[in-house]
Amino acid sequence: MDFTHSAKSLELQQRMQQFIADNLDPFEQEYFQLNEQLNPDTNWRNWQVVPETEALKAKAKAAGLWNLFLPDAELGAGLSVLEYAPLAELTGRSLLYPEVFNCNAPDTGNMEVLYHFGNEQQKAKWLTPLLAGEIRSVFFMTEPGVASSDATNMAATITEDGDDLILNGRKWWSSGVGHPNCKVGVFMGLSNPDNPKHQQHSMVLVELDTPGITIERMLTAAGESDAPYGHGEVNFDNVRVPKTNLIQKLGDGFAIAQGRLGPGRIHHCMRCIGAAERVLEMGIKRAMSRSAFGRPIIELGGNRERIADARLAIDQARLLTYFAAWKVDNVGVKQAMTEISAIKVAAPNMLQDIVDMVMQLHGGAGMGPDFGLMRFYAQARSLRLADGPDEVHKGMLSRLELRKYK
Repeated sequence: MDFTHSAKSLELQQRMQQFIADNLDPFEQEYFQLNEQLNPDTNWRNWQVVPETEALKAKAKAAGLWNLFLPDAELGAGLSVLEYAPLAELTGRSLLYPEVFNCNAPDTGNMEVLYHFGNEQQKAKWLTPLLAGEIRSVFFMTEPGVASSDATNMAATITEDGDDLILNGRKWWSSGVGHPNCKVGVFMGLSNPDNPKHQQHSMVLVELDTPGITIERMLTAAGESDAPYGHGEVNFDNVRVPKTNLIQKLGDGFAIAQGRLGPGRIHHCMRCIGAAERVLEMGIKRAMSRSAFGRPIIELGGNRERIADARLAIDQARLLTYFAAWKVDNVGVKQAMTEISAIKVAAPNMLQDIVDMVMQLHGGAGMGPDFGLMRFYAQARSLRLADGPDEVHKGMLSRLELRKYK
């Protein structure tokens, strides 16, 4: 196996790094201040996009740093999963960066679903504006009424009625649904209860202004509302959509999800690695610039060893994620399940541990809003549950490992 960056990936990395240094780093602190002023937690129905964001997106698009995740040379950059991995890492260094490059979740996953599984009508209506960055999307999967760690528990329903489909149920942790430009969602529900358990569910596209959809509240994660994106609890009450909104066939939901979640988990993990690099950098600078008890903080309490442990953990997670990406590219998602589950446990836990350590180095400031460490902590802690909790992925790892001995 060869993890050497291709010339194309290297060139894009250099251009993205320069774009970030010239356009995003100088604006980042102001962005979060403006976002906090525009979007108080108690007023989520009136959340706004920081106006400068659209200008930055236009600039990134003009620079050719746009839709880099999509393996299509015309609609994206035509990169493999491994080629895109270091670019995803760069976008993970700030919660601002992914949207600027139109490479943010859940839009990336939804665009991949439409690209790989949508018909031409669906692509024209929803994929085209998503690729243009004109609208945003949401994925409706997790439910409050069931243990969603087992996705076959999904109780929301999709029933046929002539030329229409009727959607009923309650979803939550619907990330991105609070964004003012969020216009369409992918709804996953039980459609064929008599089928084998992994052929019972379907995916349906639904526009958010369809009658019967009620966004009831936004949930905070570790105290963060994630404005202007949000994580909504949404009720579907006899929501009627045409059958033309069905993605593939009834009962195909899990097969589609399998294709969506493999690359998506790699993207998540690489963003975690980028965040960890950024956080470690913050911790080292803080510990070298401040003193306590007559000595630099870096010299106290075993902090040098903690820095070394962080470097080991980041590099291990990166190499494991590259291996998963290489396997997806070369043998496919189904043959890379061990590696995909492994990185989904390793990367968020690694980020969580490093953020916690760097919070200690910052003292009281680490808990406040000035350094944004709580945003990174919320990202890490949330990802230990999103796209499957640690326990589910460890269960997958153990099953695959024990299978070798049968």
